[in-house]
Amino acid sequence: MAVAPPHPAIVPALAYADAPAAIDFLVEAFGFEELYRLPMPDGRIGHAELRLGDAVLTLASVYAEMGFASPLDLPGCAMQLSCWVDDVDAHYARALAAGATVAGEPADQPHGARSYRAVDPGGHRWIFSTYLRVMTNDEITAAYSE
Repeated sequence: MAVAPPHPAIVPALAYADAPAAIDFLVEAFGFEELYRLPMPDGRIGHAELRLGDAVLTLASVYAEMGFASPLDLPGCAMQLSCWVDDVDAHYARALAAGATVAGEPADQPHGARSYRAVDPGGHRWIFSTYLRVMTNDEITAAYSE
């Protein structure tokens, strides 16, 4: 019989050329909590788990031999990670102070959130947001049509 995992059903797994430095950055700049780290005999990180609120993120070192690459190894961006935080402006200030690369300053969005975009040292793109108001799908569609 299966046992429920101790994390959400879908968990992003990110690759970093320097996974230990990435963990330190994600904790300092974005407020993640490190839960677990599995160092491998060759010095790479085989698996690490970090938490932000009720979400879990896993990461590991680049494993080119298994096709696990960093965005810095690729010609473009394949995805972004969206995270909800309590105070996006305070989060932005923390990220900026820790040296995050800002791709978009905090701004109110038509879908009812205030958001900013950042890129971490491994090339992963992040969107951090705070809900200002909950909107229906019809309201969001109308707001983008204006």
